[in-house]
Amino acid sequence: MHLYDLDAAATRAINSLAGASALADLVMIWVSAIGVPLLVIAVAAQWWRGPDRPHNRHVLVATGLSFLLGLAINQLILLFVLRMRPYDGGVSHLLIERSADPSFPSDHATATFAIAAAFLLHGMRRTGLWFLAAAVLVTISRVYIGTHYVSDVLGGAATGIAAAILVRALYREGTRLDRFVTSIL
Repeated sequence: MHLYDLDAAATRAINSLAGASALADLVMIWVSAIGVPLLVIAVAAQWWRGPDRPHNRHVLVATGLSFLLGLAINQLILLFVLRMRPYDGGVSHLLIERSADPSFPSDHATATFAIAAAFLLHGMRRTGLWFLAAAVLVTISRVYIGTHYVSDVLGGAATGIAAAILVRALYREGTRLDRFVTSIL
């Protein structure tokens, strides 16, 4: 069995659940559509929260940078990889409108995993695990609704995690820039 065959089979297995329950379809469409915006709001809402505001704010800025860097890396990947969507290849049944951009990597997976990884890499385990659970749900929803292959969301997750690791290495807490940014508001 080739990797594509394995990817297509995994994609079909998840997407085959679509259509069995109108409620499940509605929930997965909803999660796919508003999952990323809700996570961004959940991150932003924490700006004023917590006893250690400078550290919390550093983590939130790092999270935003990870999110943006991950999506920027995806744009570079799209210059070289123009993968057809699974519904165009007859692999999945689509529950939403068609997308005009290529399938690999998934921006939804990149964004959500960048957020979760940033929290986890900065030692905010409990918050990071909640965001990780949400990232997994959003990612599964993208395959369930038929818009991505499993490898698209795995690639997006890897991009998001890599971006968070890079930001963790380069954006240091307590620097002049960090103190300036975290003191806003």
